Amino acid sequence: MKKYIKIARPDHWVKNAFIIPGVILAVLMTKPELGMEHIFKFVLGFFSTCFIASANYVINEWLDAEFDKYHPTKKNRPVVSENMKFSLVMLEYIICIIIGIILAVPINLPFLVMEIWLLIMGVLYNVKPVRTKDIPYLDVLSESVNNMIRLLIGWFIINAEYQPPSSILIGYWFAGAFLMATKRFAEYRMIGDPERAGLYRKSFKYYTENSLLVSTFFYAMTATFFIGIFMVKYRIEYLLGMPFVFGLFCFYLYISFKPDSAVQKPEKLYREKKLLIYIAFMCVVLLVLSFVDLDFLNFWMDPFLLPAGA
Repeated sequence: MKKYIKIARPDHWVKNAFIIPGVILAVLMTKPELGMEHIFKFVLGFFSTCFIASANYVINEWLDAEFDKYHPTKKNRPVVSENMKFSLVMLEYIICIIIGIILAVPINLPFLVMEIWLLIMGVLYNVKPVRTKDIPYLDVLSESVNNMIRLLIGWFIINAEYQPPSSILIGYWFAGAFLMATKRFAEYRMIGDPERAGLYRKSFKYYTENSLLVSTFFYAMTATFFIGIFMVKYRIEYLLGMPFVFGLFCFYLYISFKPDSAVQKPEKLYREKKLLIYIAFMCVVLLVLSFVDLDFLNFWMDPFLLPAGA
């Protein structure tokens, strides 16, 4: 059964750490009285998200088998290289959904809705006639919506009465789009043959290396714009941390130029020690700015910076 476990990609569960910023945001903005209940909900919520994500991975692997054979490394995936039964793959898909939903129900209704939304996005992304992964630019935007959904999942673990500000939701969405476009860029460069790249991923027929690179720039600008709006509106001290956020986008893009870059496999980013150190430092800076009030920054929020009559 190892090959069936492998296509559920439990090694990719680390990506669900993207729910943590939603948890932190809800704690900072709604200031709940935290207790064991929230820890229990977080554990349930994390594994619920993992199993729903695994359901999406299962259908992704099965439906992509005919295309993955053109990829230098994905051609070795079990669905491509081994004789796997459709009935067992579908049974695995259903089991992952059932476990994910069962774990989500005790948390709250908004959380359950987010898990169902995450599941639906997996269907839209992978299954014909929609199959958004074959449509240029929509492939990136539709997959990166999962980033925003994970933020909402983390938020609703803590608070089901309110929702996060739209500015941070859009910013988180487009930050995910930047990550996905950078992954596409690194994959396209690694394959090195536009025709073969188009056989592996239909959207690659319409991309070029330049268009992918420009799209990463657009997504990065959009993400930082909306994140900046959130910071100015809710915690102006965060503005001092924005240069580090910009640096993170640049650092990640820089890594994508490496041969066989880890950007293609985000679950392998732990190998990029310098990136992890940078992220840890940035998190410390943002954590300090979360609790240290810098009143002099409010001066820059005043539309009348000069004294009257000057």
